[in-house]
Amino acid sequence: IGGFLGKGNHKVEDACEIYARAANMFKMAKNWSAAGNAFCQAARLHMTLQNKLDSATSFVDAGNAYKKADPQEAINCLNQAIDIYTDMGRFTIAAKHHITIAEIYESELVDIEKGIAHYEQAADYYKGEESNSSANKCLLKVGHYSAQLEQYPKAIEIYEQVAMSTMDNPLLKYNAKEYFFKASLCHFIVDELNAKLAIEKYEEMFPAFSDSRELKLLKKLLEAHEEQNSEAFTEAVKEFDSVSRLDQWLTTMLLRIKKTIQGDAGDLK
Repeated sequence: IGGFLGKGNHKVEDACEIYARAANMFKMAKNWSAAGNAFCQAARLHMTLQNKLDSATSFVDAGNAYKKADPQEAINCLNQAIDIYTDMGRFTIAAKHHITIAEIYESELVDIEKGIAHYEQAADYYKGEESNSSANKCLLKVGHYSAQLEQYPKAIEIYEQVAMSTMDNPLLKYNAKEYFFKASLCHFIVDELNAKLAIEKYEEMFPAFSDSRELKLLKKLLEAHEEQNSEAFTEAVKEFDSVSRLDQWLTTMLLRIKKTIQGDAGDLK
């Protein structure tokens, strides 16, 4: 029986190789779906031989091929690879593939909620492996999209958490003021008084925030908002923008705050 099983295994191994060769030929011909399919077949055969790593690698190759033709199928293949890697305790590599899935949801399928879930999972795995800077990168994506989806408490919690973990790092503490600024804007959209209290707390926690241009802008905006003065609000934003360009996210948040001023036209002109 041993001999017979041995022979059977050789046949499966040969088949794995043939599928992999076919997949690479399809790749060269830019026939992405066929390449993805062939890599998938190879992955399943590797699994029958208990070659877990080879199987996972083939699922990743399948995912990368499908990415160019069938984003949903790419996600299915990458999820299968992730299952194998987590089963083997390889969480860092699993996290990397969660990020790839998040990016597909972000750019191809435009399903931000699902993208957020995969960034969160990646962040969890990175934290478990003590890769805090990689975890923070993923969390910042979660904060960014949560705020866009008006999930402000979640965004605030993330920006505060990342700010606190970076403010003690000499190389990263410059970034902490940006995260405290973003958390402040999210507070501001929800409630002006909350924003004031949060800003005071951030200044105490991180004195470098007190001297920042971001804080000066926040104080001007709070004043303009208290006086319900749209012109002063816009002026402060323009002045800030002339030195450091506002990106799309900041512009969106500032517009949302400005809309809470009575009789506001809802632009920053």
